[in-house]
Parts: sequence; C-alpha cells; structure tokens
Amino acid sequence: MKPQDTFAETKPDLSFEIANILLIDVVGYSKLLVNEQIELLQELNRIVRNTECFRAAETSGKLTRVPTGDGMALLFFRSPEEPAQCALEISQALKDSPHIQVRMGVHSGPVSQVTDVNDRTNIAGAGINIAQRVMDCGDAGHILLSKHLADDLAEYRHWRPHLHDLGECEVKYGLRLHLVNLYKDNLGNPHIPEKLRRGKRKRPPGVSVRPISAPRWPRIVLTVTLLVSAIALVISSLIFFNRAPLPATRAPVPGAPAASALVAIPEKSIAVLPFQNLSDQKENAYFADGVQDEILTALTKIADLKVISRMSTMQYKTTAEHNVREIANALGVAHVLEGTVQRAGGRVRVSAQLIDARTDTQLWAERYDRDVADVFAIESELAGKIVAQLQAKISPSEMAAIKRPSTTDLAAYDLYLRAQELFADTSDPIHAREKLPQAAQLLDEAVGRDPHFIQAWGLLSRVHGAAYFRGHDHTPARLGLANAAVQTALRLQPDAGEAHLALAIYYYNGFRDYGRARSELVIARRALPNSADVFRYTGMIDRREGHWDEATRNLERALELDPRNFFTLQQLALAYGWQHRYADEARTYDRALAIVPGDPATRINLALVALDWRADIKPFQATLATLVAENPGLPLDLDALSAALCERPATAAIRALTNYPREGVVNNGVNNPSAYWDGVIARCQGDSAKAQAAFTAARREVEKTVERQPDFAAALSLLGMINAGLERKEQAIQEGRRACELLPVSKDAIDGAALAINLAQIYAWTGEKDRAIEQIAAVERVPNTLSYGLLKLHPYWDPLRGDPRFEKIVASLAPK
Repeated sequence: MKPQDTFAETKPDLSFEIANILLIDVVGYSKLLVNEQIELLQELNRIVRNTECFRAAETSGKLTRVPTGDGMALLFFRSPEEPAQCALEISQALKDSPHIQVRMGVHSGPVSQVTDVNDRTNIAGAGINIAQRVMDCGDAGHILLSKHLADDLAEYRHWRPHLHDLGECEVKYGLRLHLVNLYKDNLGNPHIPEKLRRGKRKRPPGVSVRPISAPRWPRIVLTVTLLVSAIALVISSLIFFNRAPLPATRAPVPGAPAASALVAIPEKSIAVLPFQNLSDQKENAYFADGVQDEILTALTKIADLKVISRMSTMQYKTTAEHNVREIANALGVAHVLEGTVQRAGGRVRVSAQLIDARTDTQLWAERYDRDVADVFAIESELAGKIVAQLQAKISPSEMAAIKRPSTTDLAAYDLYLRAQELFADTSDPIHAREKLPQAAQLLDEAVGRDPHFIQAWGLLSRVHGAAYFRGHDHTPARLGLANAAVQTALRLQPDAGEAHLALAIYYYNGFRDYGRARSELVIARRALPNSADVFRYTGMIDRREGHWDEATRNLERALELDPRNFFTLQQLALAYGWQHRYADEARTYDRALAIVPGDPATRINLALVALDWRADIKPFQATLATLVAENPGLPLDLDALSAALCERPATAAIRALTNYPREGVVNNGVNNPSAYWDGVIARCQGDSAKAQAAFTAARREVEKTVERQPDFAAALSLLGMINAGLERKEQAIQEGRRACELLPVSKDAIDGAALAINLAQIYAWTGEKDRAIEQIAAVERVPNTLSYGLLKLHPYWDPLRGDPRFEKIVASLAPK
C-alpha cells in the first residue's frame, strides 16, 4: 500500500482556500523495483526542493507539499505563475536526469486541509481532483494546464507565446476538461498527448491548435466556485489520494506533430520608430521627435496592443538606411511605423507608413500637409488608423485618450522632450548630479507655458524625487516639490495613469512606502497597460520587499516592452548579483553592453563579476587600466574604488582615488566624501596619523548631514564607519546599530542589507570580532553584495582572517 492510500477524515465544517496546484507524477513508476522507486523519488525530491520557486514559496511560508506515492502535490498560494514557473524549472533540472520521466498538471481551485487516520495533514477538494484529471491526460514530459489557470497566465504577455490550446479531453465520469499545453525553449513536451490523439479531443473540424489568448469574459464569482467545490468534495470522497497505481505512459512518438508552432511575437504589436527630420532648420529635430512620441504615447494606452517604449525605439534615430525586419525582431514586434516630418514656417508635412515587418510589406502610407497647429490632430489620426489596421479592441476611455493631446503648446512640448532626454541619462550618479537640475528647469518652463500639461507635471515630480532619493538634495524641501508637482497632475486629471505612476514613485523615493506605491502602480497600469515603467517599478518594489523571483519576472516584463532599456538591464543585473547568480549577472551586463558598448560603469561591473564570483581581480585590473588609458579623467564611483582596495599593496587604490570626484559620490542617498577613502587607504598602509586626519575631515562633512536629519539611516551608518576609523568605538557601534534599527532588512532588502554589512565592518574595525562574524553570518542568509571575493580579498575584513568561523563562511561562498 502506498503511504497516502488512505481516506482522509472529513469534518462537518471545511475551510476552503484557493490554491495554485502543481501535481507531479513519475511515468512508469509501478514498473520499477522497490529500491529503484525509493532512490528515484529521493532524487526527484532533491531536484524539486532546489528550484527557485519552491525555495521562495517555502521561505515565505506560502507552500504546502504532500507526497502522493508516485509523485507529489505542491500547493502555492500567492500567484498562478508559481506552479507554472516551478514546473518549467523542474523540467529544466530534469535534463540532467533523463532517467526520471515525469508528467505534470497545473490547476487553480479550492482546497481544504484535512487530517487523515494517521493524524497527518492531507489535502482535499475539487481543486486537487481537477488537477489530477489534468495531469492524467499527459504523457512523459508534458506540463498540462487547465484552461482556468491558463487564462490567468494569459493576463501576462510573457506567458502567452508558450500557452498552446489543446481543446477538450474526456476524463472520468464522462466529464470534459479544456486543456492547454505549456512548453518553451525545449522545456515541456510540444507533442499532442496520446490520450487526445486517440480521438478523445472535442474540436470542431477545420479549427487548428492555436496559442491561447487572454480571457474575454469575467469568471464566476468566488462564492459560487466554493459552493460547487464543497459539493464536489462530498461526491468525490477524496478519491485523489486513494487512487490505484497509474499505468506506464508512452513517451511521445518521435516526429509527431507539435500542438502549435511557437509564436514569440504577438500579432498586435508595433514599434513606432523615430520620425526623420527633413526640415532645413535642424532645431526642429525635437519637433520630429514629438510627432513620434505623441503617436507612441497614444498607442501605449491600448491594452490590446503591445507597444515598445520610447527608450528602445529612440536608439534607431538615424537617417541611414536600416533593416526594418531586423529592428522588428530585435524589439519583438510584428509591425513598424516609420515616417518623416518637414516643418517650414507655419506649415508641416508628415509622411508615415505602416509595415508588416514579418513580410516587409507596406500596409499603408499616408501624407499630411497642414497648418503646424494641426500636428496634434495628425498624430491622433495616425494612432487611430494603426489601431484600426491591427484590429485592436479599444474601449471608449482608450479612444478618448487617443484623441486627447498631451499639450497644444509646441514650445512646451519641445521643452518636455529635452527634459525627458536628460532624465533618461541619469542612472549614473555622476551624470545625475548635473542633469537632474537641468531637467527640472526645462520642465518648470514647460508647465509655465502650459499649466495643464499633465505628463510634464508627472515627469517634474519624478525628477525632484530622484534628486531627493539619490542624495543630491536629500531635503524635505525637495521632497515637497515632488509632491506639489504630482498633486497638480492629479487635480488636473484624477484618472491619469502618468499621475498615478508619478505618485507611486513619490512614495517609493520619498518614504519607502512600498505598499502605497504598489497600490498606485495598480491604478497606473489600468491606464498605461504598455508602460515599462509600471513593471520596472513593480519589480523594484518586489526587490526591496525581498520577493526576488517576482522582482526578476517583473523586470523581464519591463524588458519585453522596452527591450533596449539600458537602465532596466542594469537593474536586472544588480538583482542577479545580490542573489549571487553570477552567470546571469554577467549575461545581463553583456546584453547592456550590446546596447551601449563603451559604457565605463557597465564594463567595470562586468569585470567585477569575476571578483565577486571567483575572487579573480585580474579582469577588473585590466578593464580599469584600459578605461583610464582611454580617458585619463574618467570619474570613478564607489564600487570601482572599493574593488581597487582588493589589490595589495594599496597602490591601485591610490591611483583610482585620483579619479574619484573630489566633491564625493552619492550612495544610498548620502554623499561619500573623498576624505573617507583617503582615510581607508591610509589605514591600509598603516599610516595612522594620515588616516586620523582624513577621517576627521570626512566626519565633519557627514556630521552636518546627520545634524540636519538625525534619522537618516545611510548617513548614520557612514558616520559610524568613519568613527570606527577614528577609534571612537562606542559611538561608532551606536550609530551603526541605530542605522540598522531605522532601516532593517525587513523594511528594505537592499539598503537594509547594505547597512547590515556596514555594521559588520564597524565591528571588525573596533575589535568586536565575535559580533562581526555573527553579523556577516546573518547577512549571508539574505541576498546581499558581500561576496566571496570581497570577503577573501578586501582589507575591511583583515581583522577577522584566520578565525575558523570567518574562514568557514568564506569557504561556503566559494564557487562550487
């Protein structure tokens, strides 16, 4: 008898909850010898437990797992994506264990925890029963989904190309289930299940298998579902866990036709390329950019379209000939709009053509010769014509959004576009110091000309918020300017997606209020379904809250809409680095460098992967030497200077310090003065007098910030490190601890971890070896930047070397 071949004890009042269920069944299990069964299940358990989805759900306490004799049931409770993603991860891992053949079924439905006769927790309910039926329809390698759960996944664009409708399959008691096959990139099984091929499919003649689309009608309310589930529970008598061993299932027939071809590019997808400026006056270039931007902005509000963001399309701003098909493939779209703009006096000529990039066929071409004041009407007409050509469904509110111009003041729009371009180039803290004030000034002029310009008010709020968050002006006054701008936008149009996006970023930057920020992003997404910013900030909130898998998925979704966004790729790479997923980090930096090949910071960050991963400093040394040779005045930031300290003696760090801005570099919102690094290098060289003088100078600067803002955690933490260098032990520890209390990892998984690392440094420098090692051990239990390479080579940790406890931590992080 199998361990679970028992009836679960039912109770009069069952408590149901909706679970996202993954069932896994070993094919051919009953044909194995007993010891082979045990060994195979042990190996399968190990593979499943090592998947990221399993670990994340287990860590959060949102996972129930139940053995089923010849497999297992995993119940997730946060998202329908979890079981599907977990199934793909298991399929990937099983490539290294081809002797294990499994089939998987996924469904979302009501379940109840019950107690069996052995007083063990068991699962009952219609949800688990239907998941069983779904799985039973598959062969080895299949990941089959119920149509119900597939509809939920289809709400997310990145799942749609991998969902393949199989139609209905007859299961027990004459019931029919609508099934969907999940497969991608050689994961899963693309062949039609044998059970359906034998003629049990129910599909009208002439209808081909096709990728699933998002549901059109709302589902039955949860109350009805739970009522039906309760009835189903009674009549099913918990037969799921009382089932007989399943017969061996045949593997797919080689060469059998696939359910459908993988269609990676949605039919209703478009990139609006920059319009070429044909005007004699080249200052009209921003006018041409504005035509593209307005058309694109209108289209992004259509939920039935996939529209590539401006950041990615602007990289094709060139008068040279270009290959439309290659551009479309790179951006992941089926259609491309390109055109020209010529402005002369009070007249404007706009020409545009819509191209099906898959066949390089022109679908239509239009030319407008009108008064320049009519340019906004031209843009609206072109957007409407595109929607009609692509046969996109459009709601009345979306139609109204297309017809509503951002502004009718051409000069204000020109100012807005200039500010937008400056703001896009502020991911680097050194560039941001210069460009954020310039962007704010241009936007002030724009809203001065048109006080009803909502997009300009929203961007102005974001610019002020960035200046506050990044520490260029971390004052209540700057935060007040951000709030004033976003509140103006909300008063002008309470349902404007741009305003709610700006409000979300205001809560994120100004207060780390991730709950309210997330709520505003939900509102923004309704009006801006194609906004990469919405997905990017959702991912960044996930990251701050420690939801690393969700963060990665949302950042990847942002890249689907904005595939050449340099900043998003940087953020994704950083997320991988914090998780010590170094191969993924390097791959993502390579993607970023394919867009901006010469970017110094990214070249350095790519070289630092080898330092973090393998304690190999040579790539960093070579890259830094090359960059400085190319540009002797290249400004270096904290990461480069800190990494240079890993080279002994401190000669390299001394050279790097000459390229560190004398005014300092902002990190975690606080300015790190160059005097601090003077002190660190002198300390490494054993020059106590010079170190004391440098740390004293740094202390004077940072103390001013703490005096103005006594609860500024990052400033307190930096002051604690400086005081540790000054041998003010008690004060340093007090400041380091206070910083961690103000901003713990539970409140901010990124900056909280950074402050926890700083506290470990303070302990190490003040002779508190036991506390330092305990702190490092605690830090390494969560994603962080304290890598194997830094612990092995960085002088911060020299006081701990030789202690077996410290060396054990270092060894545990070594590449396996």
